[in-house]
Amino acid sequence: MADSIVIIPTYNEIENIENIIRKVFSLEVDFDILVVDDGSPDGTADVVKTLMVEYSNRLFIEERRGKLGLGTAYIHGFRWSLARSYTYVFEMDADFSHNPEDLIRLRTAALSGADMVIGSRYVRGVNVVNWPMSRVLMSYFASVYVRLITRINIQDATAGFVCFNRKVLEKLDLDKIKFVGYAFQIEMKFKAIQYGFNVVEVPIIFTDRTLGVSKMSTKIFREAFFGVIQLKLESLLKPYK
Repeated sequence: MADSIVIIPTYNEIENIENIIRKVFSLEVDFDILVVDDGSPDGTADVVKTLMVEYSNRLFIEERRGKLGLGTAYIHGFRWSLARSYTYVFEMDADFSHNPEDLIRLRTAALSGADMVIGSRYVRGVNVVNWPMSRVLMSYFASVYVRLITRINIQDATAGFVCFNRKVLEKLDLDKIKFVGYAFQIEMKFKAIQYGFNVVEVPIIFTDRTLGVSKMSTKIFREAFFGVIQLKLESLLKPYK
């Protein structure tokens, strides 16, 4: 068993899932993979289960019924990982928007003392490829908005490419993580900082998917907008210890 596990949530990622799995397993550093599939009707889970024969004891799958949301998929994966002996737990998309080779860079930062490492699109300028300008501006100013409201010094608050030391996940009360979309990503970073963990951003280049369909929606954006205010107010009423 490796000391690192990569959690990949999936819903209809049959075009990408085999390639992303093979790429991660080709890296010079060993990573295990847990796929959390939300009942993909396109057969994503079947592809994973076929590959599990080839990658025995390195590739795992948890299947859930219905599309239950990104945040709950990661919480499910966190619990699964904490029940085992992994030291480093990663979040990564299935669609190659996150370069699997950057897993090594995030892990290196964690080995150097960071408790939570963010693969950041904005820590050094704007490093986004293939997004329309409207999407770039929305994402960039979402992080500006988060910094304004929460006062946390994170340039890419909605980033979904993250490495956690297990002690961060053990400290956070996963039962009380309430958001499911981009707000989930903000909530995890905000609470880690409130608890005093060392959160570090590592610059990455984010490349929008070329295969499959984006899961972004107005509902997810709305949750993030109001969720940030809720997080800040709750922290003022009940300070973290």
